[in-house]
Amino acid sequence: GFAGLWVTWKSPEGDNVYSCTIITTTPNEVMEPIHNRMPVILPREVESVWLSSANGDTATLRELLVPYAAEEMDAYEVSTLVNSPKNDMADVIARVGPAARLL
Repeated sequence: GFAGLWVTWKSPEGDNVYSCTIITTTPNEVMEPIHNRMPVILPREVESVWLSSANGDTATLRELLVPYAAEEMDAYEVSTLVNSPKNDMADVIARVGPAARLL
């Protein structure tokens, strides 16, 4: 899962506004050639720590905001089909070029 934050607030007009964000961090070795940041990807064993509304320990939560283990990732080229949400098919994530890094 990605580390994210959400909030509900009232607009000046009195409407409920639902906002969310995905937290980013510095890239690991796989992502660095692609972009200067990456989403914080939470290992499954700490997802419940992040999601607990009872957890007010900001130091512990801050320790989770690190790059995901590069050895757990793979990067490869995909087609430009990925650029449109209308393309809801497996071909969107099919390899079209050589792997940037196979792990």
